[in-house]
Amino acid sequence: MLEVLVVATIALGLGVLLGLWLFPKVWKSKERGLREQAEGLLQEARHRADQMLKEAKIAEKTLLIKAKEDFEKEVSQRHQELVSLEKKLLQRQEHLERKVEQIEKREYDILKQERELRSRGKSLETKEEELAELKKSIMDRLEEVGGMTREEAKQRVLEAVTEEARMEASKVAKEILDEAQADATKKAKMIIGLAIQRYAGEYTQERTVSVVDLPSNDMKGRIIGREGRNIRAIEAATAVDVIVDDTPDAVILSSHNPIRREIARLSLEKLVADGRIHPARIEEVVKKTEEEMEKMILEAGQSALFELGIQSMHPELVRYLGMLKYRTSYAQNVLSHSVEAAYICSIMAAELGLDVKIAKRAAVLHDIGKAVSHEVEGPHALIGADLARRYGEPAEIVHGIEGHHEEVPIQSIWPILVQAADAISGARPGARKETYEHYIKRLETLEKVALGFDGIEKAYALQAGRELRVVVHSVMVNDAKTAMLAREIAKKIESELTYPGKIKVTVIREVRAIEHAK
Repeated sequence: MLEVLVVATIALGLGVLLGLWLFPKVWKSKERGLREQAEGLLQEARHRADQMLKEAKIAEKTLLIKAKEDFEKEVSQRHQELVSLEKKLLQRQEHLERKVEQIEKREYDILKQERELRSRGKSLETKEEELAELKKSIMDRLEEVGGMTREEAKQRVLEAVTEEARMEASKVAKEILDEAQADATKKAKMIIGLAIQRYAGEYTQERTVSVVDLPSNDMKGRIIGREGRNIRAIEAATAVDVIVDDTPDAVILSSHNPIRREIARLSLEKLVADGRIHPARIEEVVKKTEEEMEKMILEAGQSALFELGIQSMHPELVRYLGMLKYRTSYAQNVLSHSVEAAYICSIMAAELGLDVKIAKRAAVLHDIGKAVSHEVEGPHALIGADLARRYGEPAEIVHGIEGHHEEVPIQSIWPILVQAADAISGARPGARKETYEHYIKRLETLEKVALGFDGIEKAYALQAGRELRVVVHSVMVNDAKTAMLAREIAKKIESELTYPGKIKVTVIREVRAIEHAK
């Protein structure tokens, strides 16, 4: 065991000695390898640095060359712009120089003309003085010869010139009016003809009296009652005159208020059918009929608006519109007339490219004032316009209502359209009629209006008042004045008379030369 330990100790010692001998040699060998490796890396780094330096120099040269080219290019472009601007400036300078030359020449011409005008003015002043002296001498001579003063002669000349100018103006105005009327008449006839063709409504005529049929003449006594108490009760409750005459099996109700007359008619028919006729029953039936009548009036207005396709109207206006069912104008039912006028007005508005809804609404409401004209003073057009304004109708509708009879100045197309539709509806055959007394009075008034002008010899109303023929004195009225006279007569008829439709005024002037052979 000791031997083994000694041997191991000896071996360890030999190993240590061997290591100490070999370590320096190994270290020197590694150090030499590391130095060779470092020198290689250093040479490689120097090589790469040289290569990068060369590339940087090449890139720098490339950038310098490009910058130089860009600079030269920009300088060349700027140079071209400067050359172009210089050319434009030269051209403008030449143009201004030419303008200056023209202005100088014009100034010279103006100065020359001024000198000529001064010289002419001096010569004109001299001539005016000579003419004034000559005129004075001539006027003095004329006064001596004619026996008139200068003012009298001037007045006669002025009157002659005024009359001649008036005649010339009348001729020109007639030509212009004839041409305008020809074009307007042609267009208007086409539009109106189309409106009439597209609408052909029914019409009804009503009167100021209503007739109630009775089952027998014995019923008249029951209606009158003991000592007339029943008939007095009926008249008191309805405000309608009850006429019991010799007419067989009928009683006549008379009133200018059509609604009250209709209430009385319906009430009396109910009383006759029921058979119980006494004052208490009469009051009960009349009151119930009035309530039913209000519903009928509202339904009539709603039905008219539904037929026309008009919506969103104030209930009070609808009620007033329904009341027109029981009003007449020249025996034409006003509600039927309003609906018909609305259709015609909408058709004409469509042909003219206008708002059809406004035209239809203004036309159906144009006579709304007649529903309350018994209670309110004033023209029905203005009354209707106030009602429409009060219940929120637009300004176009209000103006169309108030202007359709020209009570106010016309400011838009709507009153003209409504007026045309109103005239077409009222003037068509059979639509309206008037009593014999009113008819005769209207013809007499028409002739009287024409005879009120100077120079009128005779006047005749023809064709039921649709035409007025006027014969003038040929000495007092010349050909040029006849057109003016016809226009003045027509304007006066429009302003003073109320009539359905249109009246044609014809002025006739003739010269007759009569000689007898002996």
